[in-house]
Amino acid sequence: MLIEFDDTLVTGNSTIDEQHKELIKRIGNLITACEEGDGKVNAIKMLDYLDEYTDFHFTAEEELQKKAGYPDYDNHHKKHEEFKETIKELTEYLEELEGPNKDFVDKVKTEVVDWLFRHIKAADRSVAEYINLHNNPDIV
Repeated sequence: MLIEFDDTLVTGNSTIDEQHKELIKRIGNLITACEEGDGKVNAIKMLDYLDEYTDFHFTAEEELQKKAGYPDYDNHHKKHEEFKETIKELTEYLEELEGPNKDFVDKVKTEVVDWLFRHIKAADRSVAEYINLHNNPDIV
């Protein structure tokens, strides 16, 4: 399954968009590796990297929100924490398997890819618009 960053995921904030591109690339690499029969160890390493990069990205994104005084910060942060928990649960699930199987890949697609795309298109776009208005008050 090809997973790519496209125009429907553009938020308009270059920092957020570049980080989303990297995040989506890494998720795509994980799915491709699993579908091609890569071993359990490699899949766990990719999940660990995804966990680290997600933490980096969410921290950066939340700092932008704090700096701009984003009013829905608490809810957005909560959603990030839920996503990070999902990554940990997927790692635990994979550790119980002999290797990545179809059920694991399906879970990644629904619990990571689908969630992330919905989150970017709604919540992150809202954040980027708010930050843009905050940084450019004359455009209102």
